[in-house]
Amino acid sequence: MRIGVIGTGRIGTIHAKTLSRHREVGSLILTDADGARAQELAHRLGETAAPGVDEIFKWGVDAVVITTATSAHAELIGRAARSGLPVFCEKPIALDLPGTLHAIAEVETAGTVLQMGFQRRFDTGYTGAREAVRSGRLGRLHTVRALTSDQAPPPAEWLPLSGGLYRDTLIHDFDMLRWVTGHEVVDVYAAGSDAGPPMFRAAGDVDTAAALLTLDDGTLATATATRLNGAGYDVRMELAGELDQVVVGLDDRTPIASTEPSGPPAADKPWTGFLERFGPAYEAELAAFVEVVRGERANPCDGREALQALRIAEACEVSRREHRAVRLAEIPGGTSAGAF
Repeated sequence: MRIGVIGTGRIGTIHAKTLSRHREVGSLILTDADGARAQELAHRLGETAAPGVDEIFKWGVDAVVITTATSAHAELIGRAARSGLPVFCEKPIALDLPGTLHAIAEVETAGTVLQMGFQRRFDTGYTGAREAVRSGRLGRLHTVRALTSDQAPPPAEWLPLSGGLYRDTLIHDFDMLRWVTGHEVVDVYAAGSDAGPPMFRAAGDVDTAAALLTLDDGTLATATATRLNGAGYDVRMELAGELDQVVVGLDDRTPIASTEPSGPPAADKPWTGFLERFGPAYEAELAAFVEVVRGERANPCDGREALQALRIAEACEVSRREHRAVRLAEIPGGTSAGAF
């Protein structure tokens, strides 16, 4: 199998290394807007660098992995679909709903595959939580608490391109909320704070955000995020039911300290970032993509699934901006998603 990797930045490099080691992947063609960066990575991996995106399609590949800047995702997804190629793409499809819907329509018209990079679906903690909910171990689920806290903010120049804290960061929590519980969000109330560094205000973004979400079975959920969690990278989900409760992301590297005299000690080596915390999950999602391309399994996260997470993020942005509760029915694109 020959795979084209478009984009060799931080996550593209990780994905290229993973694919280069995969027993079913014979070769890679790498390209990047920074040609020297693609050449250097190709040399290190013993793969081929292409001068541009056109060559990826002209030279012939069996599948495409897209890890470029978000602004290029939708166009590249459409081009791959028109070429009849399966695609793995890092989230999001686009930073707006029209672009997202257009790209999905191109894939569905072509009858090709689009697998989105929501790596938490392959994390053992989240899969365990999903099983706990689906097996009935928790009884009736009544409360979910989700959080994502970055240790340090991204570069200031990247913020205007990110889509904002809801679309860039909390979108993972929204995807997990749906995937773990098997239920849809029906309304949200969201707020955000830009009281931190001035670069967030300059970008029209917030450094800290919170949302209260109601699911279609009455379960209440909260989702919070911040770019400024000095203790470390903290990603957790707590699920409480009438019979039991479980937590994802609580281990000896969770960056949290107890104030109780008999509480657990602070982590000696707290998580520092998402690539470290979710390393095995990133590898597993690409292994799944290879299986999808080979026709050995169903798509674990298609474009419609990504669309639903984006719709929740969009509803949160409207709620934050207009200071009101927002029903998901107000947000375009509310067609049925793929199987949970």
